[in-house]
Formats: sequence, C-alpha cells, structure tokens
Amino acid sequence: MTTEVEPTPAGTTGAAAVPGGRRKRSRQATAIARLAGVLVSPTLLVLGLVVAYPIVEALRQSLYTEGQGLDAQGFVVEGEQFVGLTNYTDVLFGHAAARFWNAMWNTTFFTATTVVLEAVLGVAMALVMHRAFRGRGLVRASVLVPWAIPTAVSALLWRWIFASDGVVNAMLGQQVLWSADGAPAKLAVIVAEVWKTAPFVGLLVLAGLQVIPRDVLEAARVDGANAWQRFLHITLPLVRPALLVAVLFRMLDSLRMFDLPFVLIGQQKQSVETLSMLAWQEATNVRYGPAAAYATIMFCYVAVVAFTFVKLLGADLLGEARAQVRTKRKSPKAVAS
Repeated sequence: MTTEVEPTPAGTTGAAAVPGGRRKRSRQATAIARLAGVLVSPTLLVLGLVVAYPIVEALRQSLYTEGQGLDAQGFVVEGEQFVGLTNYTDVLFGHAAARFWNAMWNTTFFTATTVVLEAVLGVAMALVMHRAFRGRGLVRASVLVPWAIPTAVSALLWRWIFASDGVVNAMLGQQVLWSADGAPAKLAVIVAEVWKTAPFVGLLVLAGLQVIPRDVLEAARVDGANAWQRFLHITLPLVRPALLVAVLFRMLDSLRMFDLPFVLIGQQKQSVETLSMLAWQEATNVRYGPAAAYATIMFCYVAVVAFTFVKLLGADLLGEARAQVRTKRKSPKAVAS
C-alpha cells in the first residue's frame, strides 16, 4: 500500500509555509480586534463622558475652594482658589472631622445591618417562592411591589407609618418619636430599607435556586440527609454565586444611601446622616470644594469595599472557573495520549 504526498509548490518548503499561515491568522486577528474596537468605541465614549469626566472633575474640584478669602498681602480674593489638600485635611482632621466620622460610622452601620438582614430574609423568601404551591405566581408578583416603588415614595409611606399618631405607635401603645434624632430614627431607616430591598435579594437567589438540578437534592434525600443538611451542604453552596452578586449590589447601594433617610427622617440629623447627605449639604451651600472632597472619599471607600469583597469572597469562584477552563483545554490532550 502506497501513500501519495502532494508536491510542495516550487520555491516553498514546509518550514516556510507555516510562518505564512501564522501571518495570515495574525492579520485576521488584527482585523477582528480593530473591528471590535470600532464597535465598542461609542460605548467607551459615553462611559468616558458620564463616568470618567465627572470623577476627574470631582478630583480637581476637591483641590479648590469657592468664595471670598484673603491672600498673603491681605487683599480680598474672590472665585476659585487652589488650596491643595486643605479640604481633605479639614474633613479628616479639622473642624469638620467630627461630623465626617459620624457620617462614616452611620454609612457603615446602615450598610452592614441592612445587607445582613436583607440576605437572610431574601434567602428565606426565595426558598418559600421556590416551593410549588397554589398561588405561587401571585406571591412572586407581590414580592416585587416594595422593590418597584420609588425610594422617595416608600420613604413617605414609612414616614406616615412611623408618625407620632401612626400605625407603629398605635400597635405599640406608646408615643415614640421615630423621626427625631436618636436610636429610633436608626431603627426606622433600617426597617424601611430592609422592607424595600429584601425582595431584590430574594429574586436573585430564586434565580439561582431554579438552576439547581433536582437530582442532586433527591440523591441527598435518599442518602438520609434532612432538610437543614440539604440546605447547608447542597443548596447554599450552589446558590452562593447568585447570593454574592446580590449582596455586592446591595452593599454598593447602601454605601451611597441618601434619599431614604433624607425623606424619612430629615436632613442634619446626626443619628442618620450619611456621606452622601454631607456631600449634598455642602454642595447646596455652594461649598463645592468640601463637597467634592466628601464625594471623592466616598468613591474611594466604595471602591475599596467592593474590591475587598470580590477579592475575599469571590476569589474561589474565579478560581473554580479558571480551573474548569484549564480542565477543558487539557482534556483533548489527555484523550489523544
């Protein structure tokens, strides 16, 4: 039995033909990359205008101050003046430090408390909605109502509920000043925030529950695992990616909390004042330099929290995905060997 080998064109060797193919593939990859850049460029331009430019402008504005002042010779100077890091030192260590650190504590406290409660209640709601029962569609639709209501409208609703002659005081049988400055105001903000946003966590977790194979749960039930063991060792690990995404989104929203305490309790209340409220008040009083400093610090704080959250709790998910990709890439070689 003989095999025929196609002759190589004159003046071309096998070693020289391979680089030619590589050059062709390289030109194709370059053309695809150029086309992708052209298609993505409008989106990048819009993001640059609505995201990058405001961030850069806020950084620049935080190094200046507005209004009247005296220069080194004692003359009155009006307009924008460069002050360097003075706005930041005043916020962190100067006359505005006490108010800033109080707002920082309130922001962190509201974020930690509401996110934990929303995660627990959201998982419980998802487990209930995942069960098959009569009227499940109506329950799922009704759960969306608190989340669909605008925050300002829900704050007005809860302001009526927490009024001195409202529903809560009628149920408790005593007069509690929920809208005054103090611990009741914090509790009112937490209750209203959890009521509004726990359904968001529940819906994301429900989406994660619906992709869990029933065979896995049935096998665990056959093996003798009770409901708590199935939830702890099967349901919770498999729904963890969806839960982490929901918690991350809620953390980013809670760190920028503004409208709910502003409408429900009011402004300049020490117990509920957040970083966003501080920045708004400074900008309203035409102190754009300190307002930009507050906004820049809040931006850095949110970025650090998000990066830490993804790095610590999302690292294993990224590692699993990369391991799966590496396994898929190595599998043809293993089969060939």
